[in-house]
Amino acid sequence: MVKKLTEGFWSAVARLILRNRILILLLLVAATVFFGLQWKNMRFSNTEANVLPDDHPQTVQYAEFVSKFGQEDNAIVLAVRDSALFNPDNFNRWNKLSKQFQAIPEVTSVISTENLQELVKDQKSNEFKLQPLYTNTPRTHQEVATIKDKLFEQLPFYENLLFNKKTGTVRTVIYIDKDLLNTNVRNEFILTDLENLVDNFEHETGLDVRVSGMPYIKTWNSKIIIDEIGKFILAALAVTSLIFFFFFRSFRATLIAMSVVVVGVMWAFGVLGLFQYEITILTALIPPLIIVIGIPNCIFLINKYQQEVKKHGNQAKSLQRVIIKIGNATLMTNITTALGFATFIILDSDLLKEFGIVASINIISIFLLSLLIIPIVYSFMPIPKEKHLKHLNKKWVDRFVGWMENVVRNHRIAVYLTSVTVLVLSIIGIYQIQITGSRIEDLPKDAKFFKDIRFFEEEFNGVMPVELVVDTKRKNGVLKLATLRRMDRISQEIDHIPELSTPVSVVNLAKYSKQAFYNGMPKYYQLPTSQENTFILDMASKSKGNANLLESFVDSTGQVARMTTFMRDVKTPRMEEIENDLLKSIEKIFPKERYNVYITGKAILFLKGTKYLIKNLILSLALAIGLIAIFMAYLFRSFRMILISLVPNILPLVITAGLMGYLGIPIKPSTILIFSIAFGISVDDTIHFLAKYRQELAANKWQIKKSVYNSLRETGVSMFYTSIVLFFGFSVFIISSFGGTQAMGGLVSATLLFAMLSNLILLPSLLLSLERNIANKKIFKKPQIRVLPLPDEENDKP
Repeated sequence: MVKKLTEGFWSAVARLILRNRILILLLLVAATVFFGLQWKNMRFSNTEANVLPDDHPQTVQYAEFVSKFGQEDNAIVLAVRDSALFNPDNFNRWNKLSKQFQAIPEVTSVISTENLQELVKDQKSNEFKLQPLYTNTPRTHQEVATIKDKLFEQLPFYENLLFNKKTGTVRTVIYIDKDLLNTNVRNEFILTDLENLVDNFEHETGLDVRVSGMPYIKTWNSKIIIDEIGKFILAALAVTSLIFFFFFRSFRATLIAMSVVVVGVMWAFGVLGLFQYEITILTALIPPLIIVIGIPNCIFLINKYQQEVKKHGNQAKSLQRVIIKIGNATLMTNITTALGFATFIILDSDLLKEFGIVASINIISIFLLSLLIIPIVYSFMPIPKEKHLKHLNKKWVDRFVGWMENVVRNHRIAVYLTSVTVLVLSIIGIYQIQITGSRIEDLPKDAKFFKDIRFFEEEFNGVMPVELVVDTKRKNGVLKLATLRRMDRISQEIDHIPELSTPVSVVNLAKYSKQAFYNGMPKYYQLPTSQENTFILDMASKSKGNANLLESFVDSTGQVARMTTFMRDVKTPRMEEIENDLLKSIEKIFPKERYNVYITGKAILFLKGTKYLIKNLILSLALAIGLIAIFMAYLFRSFRMILISLVPNILPLVITAGLMGYLGIPIKPSTILIFSIAFGISVDDTIHFLAKYRQELAANKWQIKKSVYNSLRETGVSMFYTSIVLFFGFSVFIISSFGGTQAMGGLVSATLLFAMLSNLILLPSLLLSLERNIANKKIFKKPQIRVLPLPDEENDKP
């Protein structure tokens, strides 16, 4: 009954498609126009996606910090390491550059040698005042040298903020309006105004300006993602079309296949616009993924059509059989692929959830497009000629299939020994894998902004902010000398961590106040004593300029203070060590009953996000395997068949993981992502093979060996074709500038190649070796195995 219902369903689908060709084409055109109109809603991401859920403790703490002090990553830094900067002309031109930035509306403030303020004591009014470091434009080398000497030798407050005393590097800090930080205005400012001003300065002075800061990094990151979308799409189209043409040797077949995937890409962009999702580094991969995944659908459909034409020459019968025979198996394979991506939907990360939703929807869409467009277009065309069918008789393909059949027939023991050996070696390799990653290691290594990041790490210990928030639990508690001393102690602890820069906080301002109290003598740049604190605080309370400085470090109530340090690019294990060391120091220095101290900032969010992602992506992979196992159970109703169908697909994942261990490729979000993707795609070959195997069993009266070999010969060619297309299709991601995307492309390609060999050699070997247990007539007669069978090819009536 199930067989008749299933056969009747696909026969009805075939009749529906072929009898309503014009209407379906018009509907497809209307849908394509609709999705095309949604393109206007597409947005490129200007923010750095937080993969942690909104209710995660670290997200809550960061939101609390931002509510008090605003986003901490709104600074762009410019630096020059060249003694020629202190020539009068160059020095004045550097100061002019700062004024030019200050005049731009997107900039809220600039700190540089041009507007540097010095804290001094006013004897008459008995208060502190801020006055310019110098008033007249320096004209001579001596005047510039005097300014440099005063800055480097007498103002320790600005050390590691505006200059590196050891190397003579000087930098300017530009603060962007926080309301514009995550908008296109930021991108326009950085890519146009900033770049032009810096280029002009370099051209006029011959000095090399280094630029960095999180807004600058994020902007260039977004720009490269946008530029790579078109590059990926063109590369995927070029590679897949060339391979497709090489296999089929038909411009017509190639053009039809490319038309299907181009429409699929248009729909993919339309879905992004319809849901108003931002284009991120993940969603940018979806259009080329649709090309790579869509081409195998076209291969199976077109290859089957041409096989049918060659067999009996009846076009109508061939088109109907394509839909009936390939439609079911192709639907199953696309569902499993979509499941591999859909598992990301359950994760709390918006970044992965959006990727999973759009990818799974478009995978089903490309199935519908290929099932509808290919038969309909071919129905309007003349029947393929003999030259279009020549590829079906390629000797090298026959030799490849013959080799596989010979291995399966005569060398199964060798196949099992090889599989076990490779499995053992892979497991050994897995134990060598490190779970790590860093904030910038996936960024383009050749990009100038990446080299500038390294420069600032060398000169100022990094550009990634880490914030320590000290809540004293009482109003004005920050300015208590006991609190300042505790903050100074934690500053000293931070100084002993080489990956962190010297922190900047209200402690620095308190030390600067004491220095000003003693007429600017550098040796007094230290915290005041208990006796001094009374006089200094009294003067500070009268000082307006000091209040302006204070609001950068302390909230309006005086209860909460921030300590800002910057972190080098370090791997996540080292980041965890640093965090643990800081937490131990905090626990030792700040009693919990009197202080609430926590660590936050984008660098910490990255650490927690990486661990969260790895944990959830492992769960996602386990879920994908579980869902596909359930799917196999629905198809075959046999536990042994579930195991046999999963083994050839899990083994390639283990091999790839082993290779990662031997090659030193760490487990991180960008690499663990490949396992769910590869598993969802590689299981397609298993479904195609087992669907044909089930059909052959019924046609050959349960002759196991004959059914296996017939299945291998018929599906082997298409599986080989699709695997080669997938291998080279995913390989296009290797051209990416991002290390994570490169790793995904290379590892998915390798996994799918292993999966092809596993499904074409190991799977049929297992079926033959275990035939008495899983594939005899008695078992197949039971109702549990008769779900969704393909119709008997010989008895099929058009």
